[in-house]
Amino acid sequence: MLFSRAKGLVGLDIGSSAIKLVELKERKAGEYHLQRLGSEPLSPEAIVDGSIMDSSLVVDTIHRLTQSSGVKSGSFATSLSGHSVIIKKIQLPAMAPEELAESIQWEAEQYIPFDINDVRLDYVVLSEGEPGRDNMEVLLVAVKRDKVNDYVSVISQAGKSPVLVDVDAFAVQNAYEVNYDVDPLRSVALVNMGAAVTNINILARGATVFWRDLSFGGNQFTEALQREFNLSFEQAETLKKGDSVDRYSPQDAQSILDAVSAEMAEEIRKTFDFFSATSSEGAVEEIVLSGGCALTPNLQQVLADRFKVPTELMNPLRRIRYKESDFASEWLQSIAPTLAVAVGLAIRKVGD
Repeated sequence: MLFSRAKGLVGLDIGSSAIKLVELKERKAGEYHLQRLGSEPLSPEAIVDGSIMDSSLVVDTIHRLTQSSGVKSGSFATSLSGHSVIIKKIQLPAMAPEELAESIQWEAEQYIPFDINDVRLDYVVLSEGEPGRDNMEVLLVAVKRDKVNDYVSVISQAGKSPVLVDVDAFAVQNAYEVNYDVDPLRSVALVNMGAAVTNINILARGATVFWRDLSFGGNQFTEALQREFNLSFEQAETLKKGDSVDRYSPQDAQSILDAVSAEMAEEIRKTFDFFSATSSEGAVEEIVLSGGCALTPNLQQVLADRFKVPTELMNPLRRIRYKESDFASEWLQSIAPTLAVAVGLAIRKVGD
């Protein structure tokens, strides 16, 4: 289910600060057209640390979003990240697909820190060897079963059919690969910054080679403004996005935001250092940012200055066509980086 892909799907990114929806139509191989799009903010108490605390709030938001966007398909894809997701690349003796299917659960038990009966398990073979002689490389993904059930349940309660569950980091990679030319000679870090979690997925030789989720995101910026200026969560969010609140202007907020950006850069640096120390791929040579937190004023510049590599905001609609009469271009460009996960999910298909 996690990797299953030939029916078109609606991508539904259930984030902790907003729910985003994207429906695409593939006119010909690799050419996508935007059909439906929507984004609806979510109360901060609805989802905490990736766990759905108020399912009725989430269901109501999904329902409003599907109604307002006019989405036609009832088949939905969603994704997860954070502590409940384990991604491992493992080496196994090369074996036939049937043999692997039988033995993968036992093999996985050695790598998964949860009870194997408590997880949904999926895998994909990255490289096959000669049985009896070589090793094969397998990408293993395990997600806490109760977490999958919670996210699947809110989609069902909203009257839609949840047919695929993916992982945020891989959904972002899908969106990137469809919209950009992947350079096989460069190590590129896809850094997807949500409200509560930041997903890092490093691509090298044109493929994913390293993943990590950081418990650091847009909420840290909001909370810092709350503390400094004694604001409510909503007021701090408004100020963070570049609008004045009471007597405080965006200029007043900038030094606070920059201090948190520096903290985030330090967290990312630790991940990059670990990658460099444990991988033969060398250092990260480019950073591509996505997610709502990536729009924080001056954050992109702080990261570019810190890492001294090209740093850009991803546009997951860069090569996706749309009718200008259906969508306002300026609005699309302004929210595009927040849609990376939803676009990546909408590209997926069931059964291919």
